[in-house]
Amino acid sequence: MTEYLQKQISHVLSRWPDVPGDFVPELEVPNNPEHGDLATNTAMRLARHLRKAPRQIAEKLRDELLSVPLKGIAEIEVAGSGFLNFRFAQDYFYAELADLLAAGADFGRQPRLKKTAIVEFVSANPTGPLTVGHGRNAVLGDTIANLLDWVGYDVTREYYFNDAGRQMRVLGESVRARYEELCDPHLPRKRVAGPGEESIEVPESFPDDGYQGDYIRDIARALHREHGDRLLASAGVEVFKDAAEKHIFAEIEATLDRLGIRMDTFFNEYSLYESNAVWDVLDELRTTGYVYDREGAVWFKTSKLSTNQDRVLVKSTGEPTYRLPDIAYHADKLRRGFDLVVDVFGADHIATYPDVLAGVRLLGFDDTRVQVIIYQFVTLVRGGDPVKMSTRKATYETLDDLLDEVGEDVTRFFFLMRSPNAHLEFDLDLAKEASEKNPVFYLQYAHARICAILRKANEVGFSFEEYADLTLLKDESEIALIKTLLRLPEAITEATRLFEPHRLAVYLRDVAVAFTQFYGVSRIIGQERALATARMQLALAARTVLANGLGVLGITAPERM
Repeated sequence: MTEYLQKQISHVLSRWPDVPGDFVPELEVPNNPEHGDLATNTAMRLARHLRKAPRQIAEKLRDELLSVPLKGIAEIEVAGSGFLNFRFAQDYFYAELADLLAAGADFGRQPRLKKTAIVEFVSANPTGPLTVGHGRNAVLGDTIANLLDWVGYDVTREYYFNDAGRQMRVLGESVRARYEELCDPHLPRKRVAGPGEESIEVPESFPDDGYQGDYIRDIARALHREHGDRLLASAGVEVFKDAAEKHIFAEIEATLDRLGIRMDTFFNEYSLYESNAVWDVLDELRTTGYVYDREGAVWFKTSKLSTNQDRVLVKSTGEPTYRLPDIAYHADKLRRGFDLVVDVFGADHIATYPDVLAGVRLLGFDDTRVQVIIYQFVTLVRGGDPVKMSTRKATYETLDDLLDEVGEDVTRFFFLMRSPNAHLEFDLDLAKEASEKNPVFYLQYAHARICAILRKANEVGFSFEEYADLTLLKDESEIALIKTLLRLPEAITEATRLFEPHRLAVYLRDVAVAFTQFYGVSRIIGQERALATARMQLALAARTVLANGLGVLGITAPERM
């Protein structure tokens, strides 16, 4: 209906002089139901162009809209200083409810667009288990991919990683030191900074900034079981680094699998160096005049493009900074022909991604095809106090720890129930609350309650195949529930357009509340059969919407709880 009215309003305005050619009417659901089903502020937005009072513009627009019969519209009224409020006809609700029931599991899903999207997320280097912070990235990226799939994109989920460089060398050295310890428990030892302010004792060969988690010992034990002391003869750390990478990636994939996340492709940053893509990109950027050399380093003239100061692309040591391979990676994604490129980054990327997009533009690509999602970090709270997290010193809670404690559905929902732009306090006490105080349980209980009602109706002789006269649904709570259910496609579209999955979570709560209010006054069992059958179909529609919406969020819709 929103799209339909936008077209009708645009058609009327196309005949008016002085209306900008790119003007797009905006419609929204009023906060107060007394103000109709949809409202537009078109008159206020056009007042300065038409040099007339908004109310006068609204009245003219209403009259011209009424001169052509509008399907599904019962009334158009001018309100306040110039709002135009639309009330839908009852028959419209019944027809749309019938379509919802017919669509079933596909309600809310849009036709295929013949467009492709790639969503890059998680992208943690294989130096340790996924942390809680990685968890928010993973769930956010996967849900955005789900949303894009529902609005018609062919979606690829990609994991970008780097298995070279200093981080990985330190990882290999950490594993080797623990392996040496297993081979000879009497090796010389030293003390290094450990968790908190304490120091810990480690083998002398252990790097001062090495990885201290138990998973390092686990990898070393596995190598020792397989090879005994034979690897001591190896002078390098490559075998230890490779074993650690294989072990950690297997754990990462297993953790993602618990959340229902499966990557389509893995992209190794090192391949950009093997193919010379990084240096080819640098050569291309030089031809634009925005790259120069100073003090042995290569600089990017970003002060003229994206920020107020220039940035280093290649250090004086010859090592590229983050920006250069990332420009090459984005050029690769765009060359692969994706219509939409989505990056899910933590807040620590906020200063770097504008420079990457500037580089992409200079290479001749359309950077409007790249959408960057910046999310704020997560604080775990237990008993009102934050839980400290540190990757190398292993004082953090891993994502697996969190899943073990609160479960997969709760974890996904809690990561999604706030805007990505908002810092997230993950309240472990609330997450473990097995009641309707827990926001995800509230939705799942609503779905399970509907399933129980429908099972009972079936037991007493009602059939889902029986004809239902939906026009019998006239009660205020019934109409309110229908209106809420019909908003699912719009909720999915809006969450996708803004890349904000929490909007869908908020909408599903509206559905659960509307169903609870409906069922509080409108019983099914014991009513006259025709009315009971219509109400049963309405309950079935509510179950469908909850199941579909939870499915987009990657959360199960249980039939019993």
